[in-house]
Amino acid sequence: MPSQQLSFWESSFLSSSTKVVAGVDEVGRGALFGPVVAAAVILPDSALPHLTTAGVTDSKQLTHPQRLQLADQIYRQAIDCQIGLASAQEIDRLNILQASLLAMKRAILKLRVLPELCLIDGNRQIPTLSITQETVIKGDQKVLAIAAASIIAKVWRDALITRLSPDYAIYDLAVNKGYGTVKHRQALQTYGPSVLHRLSFSPCQPNTLPHSTR
Repeated sequence: MPSQQLSFWESSFLSSSTKVVAGVDEVGRGALFGPVVAAAVILPDSALPHLTTAGVTDSKQLTHPQRLQLADQIYRQAIDCQIGLASAQEIDRLNILQASLLAMKRAILKLRVLPELCLIDGNRQIPTLSITQETVIKGDQKVLAIAAASIIAKVWRDALITRLSPDYAIYDLAVNKGYGTVKHRQALQTYGPSVLHRLSFSPCQPNTLPHSTR
């Protein structure tokens, strides 16, 4: 499993024991089905060496079993860890970028421990967030807390889509987790989108009427 050095951001901001830093990331922006999901994770300084050695990194670089194992370790060692989401309907209404930022904000505001700083993956700050924030491009590869958030969000969203998949079996969600595989797109062309598809995404706009298996 990959390992990483303690980042510049974490080594700077965690040098003071009074500084509470949350790493924030989201998953599911490119999916056709279901919500976009964000996680906010606050890690104690003492957990960083162990989680680094364990291989916490960008969730996209990990296998499903690795993510499950690491998510368990993150949950056990985190000071706080929360999930926020924005629904497919909110994605259609706001656009995927604004919905992703909304999901991040919701995750942060659910934290039981108020962070003094939020490190946000990407290059866009969260609107109307009263907590100090700093964006980190490719933060899930540079900042351990952001990488941890990416793992937590990915595991949580995959589990959600898996639970929903029996009710929407025609879309092969248990395999594709809502992303636009060939089989998923073919089902959209044949049956149309379900009530949980993102209708603003072009593959979800076939000529057939929307259809739900519910």
